[in-house]
Order: sequence, then C-alpha cells, then structure tokens
Amino acid sequence: MGRIRVGVLASGRGTDFQSLVDARDRGHLDVELALLVCNVPGAPVIERAKKANVPVAVVDHRPFGKERAAFEREVVKALHRSRIDLVVFAGFMRLVSTYFVGQFPMRILNIHPSLLPAFPGAHAQRDALAAGAKVSGCTIHFVDSSVDGGPIVLQKTVPVLEDDSEETLTARILEQEHVFLPLAVRLFAEGRLTVEARRVKIDTRGINLPSMA
Repeated sequence: MGRIRVGVLASGRGTDFQSLVDARDRGHLDVELALLVCNVPGAPVIERAKKANVPVAVVDHRPFGKERAAFEREVVKALHRSRIDLVVFAGFMRLVSTYFVGQFPMRILNIHPSLLPAFPGAHAQRDALAAGAKVSGCTIHFVDSSVDGGPIVLQKTVPVLEDDSEETLTARILEQEHVFLPLAVRLFAEGRLTVEARRVKIDTRGINLPSMA
C-alpha cells in the first residue's frame, strides 16, 4: 500500500493545517498532503498551502446560500478528483450532512477544542469557562452524522487556570492540537485504528504515544 492521500478542509488561519505540513516536512508524517479545500476566499490557510506546495481548491460557500447540498457536492467533487483517502477537518467551520459523511465513512477526522462529549459546538472554550470547568483540552474524532459526536481517537487534557480568558485557554489548547492532530493522521495512515461500535482501538506496537493526561 502506498502513501495515503489526505485532503484538508479549513476555513481560517490554518495553524492546524500547518501542523500537518510541519510534521510531514520533519519526516514524522508519511502521507501525501494532496489537497486543501477552503470555503473562505483569501483565508490565510490558502497562502500556507501554496508555500507548502499543497494544491488548493477554493469553494466559497456563500454563493450557495442555504443550498448546503450543492456546496457539499462541489467539495466532494474536488476531493474525489484528487483521489483522497482521508479527509481532515482542521478548523473547518461548516457542518456537513449525512451525504458528505457517506462519501468518506470513517475516513473523516475532526479536531475539536474540548474533551468531548463535553462542550460540543462552535464555542467550546467559552462554554468551558462559563461552566467553571477545571480541565479542558482537545479531541480528535471520526466524523459521523452527529455534531462533534463521532468515535474518539485521541484526547489531550489542558488545565483551565483561574485567570484564563477565552483567548488564553484557546491558545494553550491549540498547542496540543498541533501535536495530536498529526499523530491521529499518522495512526490512520499506518492502519493502527480499528473502530468497534463507539470505541476506537489503537495498535501501539512499535510506537510510544505521548501522555494524554
């Protein structure tokens, strides 16, 4: 089996996307970053992809209005044209339908800035602070038809400090996202992940996983 082809979907700055590029360039991630799909024209992630020699497809969601299915079909076309094996949501700020998930069953990874199932949705860090949580973190999970509810691959805890703001907590969680997202992609690429019902089993033979505590 050759190197898997990874398609990344992102909407903004692209620091999680950059973590995949950096891991590839260090030799820690043996995959082909075959395509970046961005739904926001001019987003900084596009320039990151160009510098990393990753092909880019910009599919602006706005002209589609409420026709989410039409937007998703265009994204799926781009992914299929690039023969993508694994889709990674790296700061992709759009919900996807069962149609999209069905095109890549158990082949979509998402990164979320909380310890799921706690604090799903778009404001996880704010919600954690509002709830008085003492611990938060990040989760990498497979995407299914639920909102941030697919089988969990990896999690990393991050303490919530007394003087944390949404910005400071977000920044500390992001540091761990940059470690654990490339690791999750590596585990998938090496065939080390097995999904059984809601559980993801990891074959750790020959590798040492970092602490998730």
